Amino acid sequence: MLCAYDAGFLYSFSTPGKKIEWMRANPLVCVEADEFLNRRDWATVIVCGRYEELSNTHAHDVDRSHTHVLLQHRHPAWWEPAYVKSIIDGEERPREPVYFRIRIAQIDGRRGVPDDRTAA
Repeated sequence: MLCAYDAGFLYSFSTPGKKIEWMRANPLVCVEADEFLNRRDWATVIVCGRYEELSNTHAHDVDRSHTHVLLQHRHPAWWEPAYVKSIIDGEERPREPVYFRIRIAQIDGRRGVPDDRTAA
């Protein structure tokens, strides 16, 4: 899942599927993001919060536009993974856009830091 952080929220985009179905059923979610450069230089962040769907309604026009701008700035091809053709139970999966954000309640993480003494 590609996402962008802004002002206490993670913003993202998907298409209907299990992830969206599960977040709609239980909006208390946890997201893990990893960056792995090598065995000694890595980071893991865990974000816990509440899923908020930004429906395709006038009430969410500004939030959907904001999400689009954030994702475009961070990942120029942000929409491609969600729009890859996929088959679920023998049927082509719908590719209707679902914009959402996660209202962050807690952030935790760890970072591995290279030891300069082993670099030589």
